[in-house]
Amino acid sequence: MASHTPQTYTEMARGDVEAIGAHCQMEYCHVLDFLPFKCSSCAGTFCLDHRTEYAHKCVKEGEWARRRAAQNATGQPPPKPSLYTHDQQCYETACKTLINTPRMPANQCPTCNRSYCLKHRMQEDHDCKNVIPAGARQKSALQIQGERGLSALAKLKLWAEDKKKKDAEKSKKKSGFLGLGSKSSSAARDALVAANDLKRTAKGDAAVPQDKRVYLHVEASADTTKAKFPTGKFFYNKEWTVGRVLDIAAKALQVQNVNNRGGGEEDKLRVFHVEGGRLLKFSEKIGAPCANGNMIVLLRGVGSGEPDLIDL
Repeated sequence: MASHTPQTYTEMARGDVEAIGAHCQMEYCHVLDFLPFKCSSCAGTFCLDHRTEYAHKCVKEGEWARRRAAQNATGQPPPKPSLYTHDQQCYETACKTLINTPRMPANQCPTCNRSYCLKHRMQEDHDCKNVIPAGARQKSALQIQGERGLSALAKLKLWAEDKKKKDAEKSKKKSGFLGLGSKSSSAARDALVAANDLKRTAKGDAAVPQDKRVYLHVEASADTTKAKFPTGKFFYNKEWTVGRVLDIAAKALQVQNVNNRGGGEEDKLRVFHVEGGRLLKFSEKIGAPCANGNMIVLLRGVGSGEPDLIDL
C-alpha cells in the first residue's frame, strides 16, 4: 500500500491568466498570489507575507509538528551508540566498552571514583590501587621519580642491615674443640681467595699506587643504567672524593650523569655504601668509609644524603 504524502502546495487551475494563483485567506489581505503557500497545520492558502503560522495567527498552530512527532514515535530503540556518537567509555585503558548506554550501565568504583563496565567493575579487575582517583591532584614525573628513588634506598638499607647480621652470625660460628675447626679456617681461606680475585680482576687507573688503592664492588640500580652489565669491580685512590669516584663509576657503567648540569635532586646520582648503610657525601674521601671488598651502589633521585632526608 503506497504511503500518502501530505500535500503542502496549491495546485493551480488551468485557464486564463486570472485563474492562475489564489487569493490570500488573511481577512484583511486577500491579495492575489501567483505562488501561494499552504499552511501545513490549518491547510489555508496565504501569500508570501502571511505564510507563517505566526503571521496569519493560525488556529491550529503547531499541529504539523505534533503529527510528525506522532509518526516518528514508532517504539523503535535509538540507534546503537558508537565511538562517533557516544563519548563515555570504560576507564580501563585496555577496554573499549561504551558505558551509560541502554545495554551497558556505568559501574562507579567507590575507591577511585571512576566508571567501568561490568567486566572491570571490581577493584582487582581494573587495578584500582594504581588508578589516580577522580578529583585527586595528579603526581608530577619528578615526584614519581623521587618516590622510586626513596623506595630503592629503603630496600638497600634493609638489605645492608640483613647482610651485616648474616656476616656477624658467620663470624660467631665456630666448630670443633675450643672453636678450632675446619669450618672457620675454610671461611678465612674463602675470604682471602675472594679478596685476591677482586684485586686481580678490578679495573682502574694504573697510576694509582698499590698502597693507596681501595678495591670495591660497584653496582647501579636497574632504573639508573642502560648498560648490559650494570655491575663491575674497580679500584680507586683512597684520597679521591666520593664525587670523583661517582663520575668515574658512572662512566664505566654507562650511567647518565647530569650532576654537573645543575637541576634538582630528582636527577642527581648518589653513592650508597652498603656496608655502612648510608649515602656518602660528595666531599668525603672514599677511603674513609669504604674498605677493600665493600660495595657501593649508584642511585638516582634519593636526596642529598643528610640524616633528616634518608632516615625515614
